[in-house]
Amino acid sequence: MEENRRVILAGDIGGTHTRLALFQMEGEGLLQSLVEETFPSGEFAGLDQIVSQFLSAHNLPVERACFGVAGPIKHNRCEATNLHWVVDARQLTAELGIKLVRLINDLEANAYGLAALQTKDFVVLNQGVSDAEGNAAIIAAGTGLGEAGLYWDGQQHLPFACEGGHTDFSPRSDLEADLLRYLLAHFEHVSYERVLSGPGLVHIYNFLRDTGRGQEAVWLAEEMRQHEPSAVISRAALERKCPLCGRALDLFVSLYGAEAGNLALKIMATGGVFVAGGIAPKILKKLTAGTFIEGFAAKGRMKPLLQTIPVRVILNDKTALLGAARCAALPEKN
Repeated sequence: MEENRRVILAGDIGGTHTRLALFQMEGEGLLQSLVEETFPSGEFAGLDQIVSQFLSAHNLPVERACFGVAGPIKHNRCEATNLHWVVDARQLTAELGIKLVRLINDLEANAYGLAALQTKDFVVLNQGVSDAEGNAAIIAAGTGLGEAGLYWDGQQHLPFACEGGHTDFSPRSDLEADLLRYLLAHFEHVSYERVLSGPGLVHIYNFLRDTGRGQEAVWLAEEMRQHEPSAVISRAALERKCPLCGRALDLFVSLYGAEAGNLALKIMATGGVFVAGGIAPKILKKLTAGTFIEGFAAKGRMKPLLQTIPVRVILNDKTALLGAARCAALPEKN
C-alpha cells in the first residue's frame, strides 16, 4: 500500500445499528469508498469496541475519523440518546491512535451527506417552487426522531444540529389530544419522538386499540410477539390486512408531516425539507398518498408559504455515512 494513502474512518451510530466505512481522500474533496460493515449496536458495550474490531479486520492507516451519533454533542462528547453509551472523541483519539476524531449529531451527518446524493436518491413529496433557495431542514424517524438544519449563507448550506425531536408533542385535534392524555399516563414527558419513531408507531397503535378505536386480531397479536411490532404494524397497514394498523399508520404519517412543517417554519426552510431515516423508504406508498403533505402545509396563514417548499424523501441509506466522511475531510479549524 502507498505511504501517502489518506484514509478516513466514517461512522453512522444509531440506536439499532452502527455502520462504519473507510474512505480514501482524493483530489477536489472526492472520497472513494474502500470497505463498509454494519454492527448491531446493542451487542457492544461501546463504540470503541466496534471500531477496534473493524480496524483490526481492515489493516489501513486511518488519518482522521468522524462519527454521526444519535444524541446531543457537547465538547466532542455524546451520551447517546437510545444507547447506554458515552462516546468521547478524545478517548477514541487516544485509544485508536487517530490524529483527528470528530463527533457530530447523526442528523447533522445526514445534512452533510445531502451534497453527495443524486436525483435518483430522492422521491418528491412536494415539488415546491423551481427557484427555491434559503435554509433547508432534515427530519428522520427511525429508532428515535432526529432533526437538523442547513443554514444558507448565500453560497452554500452549512449544517447544524438540533434536538427538535424531543420538543413537546402538540395535538391538533380531539383525537390527538386523547393520544397525548394516553401517553401522559405512561411517560413523564411526551415528545414528538414518542409518536414519531418505530416505538412511536407502536404507541399510536396501542392507544387506538386500548381506547376502543379498533380491535386487535389474534394473528396480529401473535406476529407482534414474535417480530418487531412496528414493522408488523406498518406491513399489515400497507397490505391492508388490518384496519386498526391502517389507522395507526395514517395518524403516524399525518403527524410526521405536521412536525416536518413545524420544523420548516422554525428555521424558515424555504430551500427544502428532506425526510430521512429508516422508516420513510419503507412507507413510501403512504407518504406519497397526500396525508403527509396535508399535515405539512396545514399551518393556517402560513399554508401558502409551506406549499412553495420542496419536500423530498431520501432513499439512500448511506447518507449519514457519506456525510460523516465529508465532515471528516473538512480542514481543521485553527
